[in-house]
Amino acid sequence: MSFVQNFPFFSIIAAMFSGILSSVLDGKKARNLSLAVIAATTGMSVMVLGFCMRTGESYTYMMGHFPAPWGNEIRAGVLEGLTAVFFGLVMFFAVTGGMDHTASDVEESKQNLFYIMIDLMLSSLLALIYTNDLFTAYVFVEINTIAGCGLIMIRQVGRSLSSAIRYMIMSQLGSGLFLIGLSLLYDVTGHLLMSPAKEAVARIEAAELYAVPMLVIVAVISVGLAIKSGLYPFHYWIPDTYGYATPTASAILSGLVSKGYIFLLIKIFYRVLGQENVIATEIVNVLFVFGLAGMLMGSVHAIMEKDTRRMIAYSSVAQIGYIYMGIGLGTQAGMVAAVFHMFTHSATKALLFISAVGLYEVSGNRKDYRSVLGAGYRNPLAGIGFAVGSLSMVGFPMLSGFISKLLFATSALQSPHKMLPTVIALAVSTVLNAVYFLRLVITLYTIPAKEQENSREEGQVLGLSGGMEQAGEEPAEPKEYITSKSSGNFRLAVVSFILLNLVLGLYSQPIVAAIGNGLAMFE
Repeated sequence: MSFVQNFPFFSIIAAMFSGILSSVLDGKKARNLSLAVIAATTGMSVMVLGFCMRTGESYTYMMGHFPAPWGNEIRAGVLEGLTAVFFGLVMFFAVTGGMDHTASDVEESKQNLFYIMIDLMLSSLLALIYTNDLFTAYVFVEINTIAGCGLIMIRQVGRSLSSAIRYMIMSQLGSGLFLIGLSLLYDVTGHLLMSPAKEAVARIEAAELYAVPMLVIVAVISVGLAIKSGLYPFHYWIPDTYGYATPTASAILSGLVSKGYIFLLIKIFYRVLGQENVIATEIVNVLFVFGLAGMLMGSVHAIMEKDTRRMIAYSSVAQIGYIYMGIGLGTQAGMVAAVFHMFTHSATKALLFISAVGLYEVSGNRKDYRSVLGAGYRNPLAGIGFAVGSLSMVGFPMLSGFISKLLFATSALQSPHKMLPTVIALAVSTVLNAVYFLRLVITLYTIPAKEQENSREEGQVLGLSGGMEQAGEEPAEPKEYITSKSSGNFRLAVVSFILLNLVLGLYSQPIVAAIGNGLAMFE
């Protein structure tokens, strides 16, 4: 066995141990430890990805000395390695970009608790990616839920506390349904490891046994994870959850947490239930319909929203709809498009939330449209970052969102019965995306009429009396146009997210090919 094959296990354990160690550290040291562990686990994931691409196959890692079907296993392949790398990059830049606000939003005595939640979140996401055991997946689903709830309520203000309660209620409903599905699956198969469970499911299907229980299993697991990932109409916890958390928490919750649940659902479809069996139950058609509804209704809610941060949150409902629409197509091409859009949305939504904070800083910390008028001039980098993220969500060429929508459109051609509704929903959703995203971008670069008038008046006064200029003094710049000096951490995060979007948009072919190869290894 190559030493690199140990890295998935090392990554999960390192993140968990980091959380334990952070409990006795102060906030700054806990933050530095978290960033170091995120960087280290991402580096290990890069090596795992390289190993799997080089060998051309996946592998299982047995934990302890008990072989299947009694032991616990980790499984790594191209798609697992690629997803772990991508999640690690997004988490690192999200923590870096929101670092300064975390220090101001969270009480000093509780800052180490915030980074404990970050460590647990990282560990749970890696476990959901790598685990080959269904009960282990459920355990880390719960750890993920607890960590997410902690990230939301760490600010300890009224709206964040109520948001955390709503998040916990909906998450526990989804977890309960997921656990019921796993219990039923164990009852009919006798296995919790994914590979033996899939073999048992194949025998059951071949013998045409347990038709109704298997339908219930597929439905309950799908609905449980759909609730946890925020699929419409189970989305009402999203606006407050994403809108009132700290910038780092909002970026991680919107960009990564829901994608971890979706990735787990895809693994169960391929590696446990069998994609053909899932299609035969027609559950994918239900996901397809709800995905289309989410694409449209999420955008409608975003257009109606007056608070820009909640508008960004509602757009996540639409983007989750895109992913489930791709899964619902029931084809390999649709699944590739769905996974690619997971990456697109992770990078873009984190960019939007982090950039928005820089815009609010120069707008009196207010988030309504009127307050952010001209904010793109007051903080140029934040304005550019938000514009890039918005254009990506709309589907502007060269950015990741364009590739996602192109993949969805082309994959729809392979599903004749679903092609027309998919194309229509993509077109309408794109128009709606443009309405609310470009409206906000235009707002960011629109100078209020009153400020323009004040600027002209000051220019006339300066033109009439040039005494100060003759004395060698520069005319004072109007207060509204003073450029905000963003921190180095903020600049690093925004620039990195922009580059990540460009990489996904300009160099998508190798990534799409890797996703396809990784899904093939799931079979």
